[in-house]
Amino acid sequence: MTTVNLKASMVPVRENRLGSITGFSGTAAELVGCARQGCLKEKSRSFSQCLGCSTSNAACTLILIQDAAVISHGPVGCAGCLHEYAFTYRVNGTHRNVFDPSPRRIFSTNLEEKDTVYGGTQKLADAIREVYRRVKPNAIFIITTCASGIIGDDVQGVADEVEEEIGIPVAAVFCEGFRSKIWTSGFDAGYHGIARKIIKKPQKKQNDLINVINFWGADFIGEWFSRLGLRANYITPFATVAQIASSSEAAATMQVCATLGSYLGAALEQEFGVPEIKVSPPYGIVQTDRWFRELGKMTGREEVVETFLAEEREKWLPEIESLREKLKGKTAYVTAGASHGHSLLALLRELGLEPQGAAIFHHDPLYDNGAVPADTLQNVVNDYGDVPRYTVCNKQEFELVNVLHRVRPDILLARHGGMTLWGAKFGIPSLLIGDEHFGMGYQGLVQYGKRILETLENDEFVKNFEKHAVNPYTKWWLDQDPYTFLENGE
Repeated sequence: MTTVNLKASMVPVRENRLGSITGFSGTAAELVGCARQGCLKEKSRSFSQCLGCSTSNAACTLILIQDAAVISHGPVGCAGCLHEYAFTYRVNGTHRNVFDPSPRRIFSTNLEEKDTVYGGTQKLADAIREVYRRVKPNAIFIITTCASGIIGDDVQGVADEVEEEIGIPVAAVFCEGFRSKIWTSGFDAGYHGIARKIIKKPQKKQNDLINVINFWGADFIGEWFSRLGLRANYITPFATVAQIASSSEAAATMQVCATLGSYLGAALEQEFGVPEIKVSPPYGIVQTDRWFRELGKMTGREEVVETFLAEEREKWLPEIESLREKLKGKTAYVTAGASHGHSLLALLRELGLEPQGAAIFHHDPLYDNGAVPADTLQNVVNDYGDVPRYTVCNKQEFELVNVLHRVRPDILLARHGGMTLWGAKFGIPSLLIGDEHFGMGYQGLVQYGKRILETLENDEFVKNFEKHAVNPYTKWWLDQDPYTFLENGE
């Protein structure tokens, strides 16, 4: 399966490239069965409340590169959401040994009404030159917006022309919000620009270097790797252009979340010869053991890995068993992006909680590597059993509210800001942990379990909040089937 073409200026969106969907209701096993049998079908909604924007996700992969600059080619409002990554850089950088964070270099061409008539290419060319003059970055990324896409500006042509003039990589990243209903297509667009313009052919192989495609979690992985005689090359948050350029020299690539890293992992393998670890990331004991053993096999460290796992079991299993006893019989509901949402379901099952359902933002029948063993939802079903009330919905909160009103779990787990509000309105203790590394490995099970237990035991605020909260959804909606507006809904 080949889905990577670095000669093309843009990457096809996930709907077309992978057959990904944003509409489904049923069980997790039913969804996996549809994907394996080739009968997965998108279900459209006759009403849609909101969508995530691919431009923001592309920016997420690029703004946190230490010595790069990002230009948003569009109205200045389209750059309004990008400040959050500057905040993320300063706050989370210390967790990854960035103790003197530099200001993020985020710019906008500020397209106005006259530019949509006469074109904005000259404005873009001038902006690239001015950004280079001001901050001397080692690479410049141009992220497109709906405005520049609709008027058809030749962004690639401008980027190539000015790149030759200033002598650093200038990557055009095509991520207009209207291009895809699946916001994670923005990740792919950002990584396509990185693979085309930044990553270089390997000069040598570093057999102890492992690429880690991730968001901005704390450095647990680096500590684990040091015990195995390995080094972590985090890409892209907090990396430099040079670090990313040399990622082709690594022995392997791992993904903390396949939703994020699917495309770049495949690009590194198909175009640069860096094999990808094609099993679910290490969340929960079953997947942790499987993942580390695969890493050991790929790096010739099988015995070292077995010693490592034995040490982890001896250290953490007693606490895990204690948490299981305390959490036994509790119920939970998950809302998150696709692959990390699957990881949270694995964590819940390992800790003895019963998932009552999940609202997951999209579904990929397979990732870009084409490997069935890499299907994170299938692995959850195979390892832990089916999950009822499994919904694929691109942040349609009106469906989430209806389901929570019906199932009333003991706890709501979320990965993205704004979602836990709905649990609180129903008096449901709700937990949001933004650090995607927090739940990894044996240690992660203990950390996550303790946070879940703390959240359950400190529910007084949400119980009081429920009494005074104003719910914008009326009894008319709450009494209806949650999927009334989903194709074939009741």
